[in-house]
Amino acid sequence: MATFEDLMKLDIRVGEIIKVEFFEKAKKPAYKLWIDFGDEIGIKKSSAQITKCYNKEELINKQILGVVNFPERQIADFMSEVLVLGIYAEQGVVLIQPEHSVKKGDKLG
Repeated sequence: MATFEDLMKLDIRVGEIIKVEFFEKAKKPAYKLWIDFGDEIGIKKSSAQITKCYNKEELINKQILGVVNFPERQIADFMSEVLVLGIYAEQGVVLIQPEHSVKKGDKLG
């Protein structure tokens, strides 16, 4: 079982997607995302397999939640710095996002 202390080790922040590209070298369909987490953390990159539920244009300026303190992960020729959080639903991965617009970098608490 995970403990509350285990959960508190995760640094989950709100970021805003500012750039999206199709990730051609990924094994499964994915996007390369550039996400602005505000002044404290800055812009981080992520690979996300969210192509079934989202097109590139609708992702721009969307606020999402991401884990910003996991180690970087090499995916093909791309370094993923953040784990974007989503739900594995029947229709594909659905992003977790704030119900209302909040400040970039706000922490899940």
